[in-house]
Amino acid sequence: MSDKPAPVSAPVSAPVPPGETPPAEGSTSSAHQERPDGGIWEHPMVWVSLIAFGSVLVALLFAFRVGGGL
Repeated sequence: MSDKPAPVSAPVSAPVPPGETPPAEGSTSSAHQERPDGGIWEHPMVWVSLIAFGSVLVALLFAFRVGGGL
């Protein structure tokens, strides 16, 4: 076992008004950087719909060839 004492968090120096986040480790009250724009990967449904549309076109091509339409 370790002989070190358990870490103690620093006490809050002043009372925190209701509705505010007290300053603490891991607090989300501080500003954070926004993530960059994802570009074309931001809207994957566009790519999914294009792939689905292409799949339907290929399936129709084979259906018409088997059925003698083309």
